[in-house]
Amino acid sequence: MRQGGHTIFIPGGTSGIGRELARRFVASGSTVIVGGRNRDALADLAAEGFGAVEIDVTDRASVAAARDAVLAEHSAVDTLITMSGVMLLEDLRDPEHYTAAKATVETNLLGTIRVIDAFTPHLIELGAGTIVTVTSGIAYLPFPPMATYAASKAGVHAYTEALRVQLDGTGVEVIELVPPAVNTGGQEKVNPHALPLDAFATEVMGLLAQMPTPKQILVEGVQMHRWAEKNGSYDELVAQRAQMLAAARNQ
Repeated sequence: MRQGGHTIFIPGGTSGIGRELARRFVASGSTVIVGGRNRDALADLAAEGFGAVEIDVTDRASVAAARDAVLAEHSAVDTLITMSGVMLLEDLRDPEHYTAAKATVETNLLGTIRVIDAFTPHLIELGAGTIVTVTSGIAYLPFPPMATYAASKAGVHAYTEALRVQLDGTGVEVIELVPPAVNTGGQEKVNPHALPLDAFATEVMGLLAQMPTPKQILVEGVQMHRWAEKNGSYDELVAQRAQMLAAARNQ
């Protein structure tokens, strides 16, 4: 993926990883439009010079309206990065966890599909471009307190693989970004091993700049998650995470 010269839409880019990558892409010479639900955050980003569009990825009409607004102002959009996501804790012994499970699937999996569906015809007509989906190391090495989060991100991975095959020959590239725990939104309080955001973003931008661009963007810190099953460490690592769950329940 060449550096600079892109027009990029990042739904879910109002904070955290999405916002940092948006700033990196602008610094490298691209135009970036950020989407989100937080109007104050959108206003702040607009003041920085970003395009800013309100979008709720759980609402198909909102997604369609955001697409129309983005393309009306930026018909050259050639890159979509689906950053929107929620990360909710669940106690699977309590059936009330279903509320969190439903919200997670609606945002992380179905929200990703809604946004991709909205922009795929435009990118196919353009005959070029890139779709970047965002999964998680937890898609490959589940964290028991976030069961549906892991399932939703594993679903996005599988969907990405199928999307890449179905878009083959259209000129549209499909890339999966797989973050580990990154120091955003209080992650450092939950996980002292969370990567610093600046270092993570620097590594991601370097991997995206490779030619050809890897199908999966895997920073060093996520390698143990991605390949745990292959290298035989999966059961041990899941057991360690189960101990974390037990400790949390005993608090």
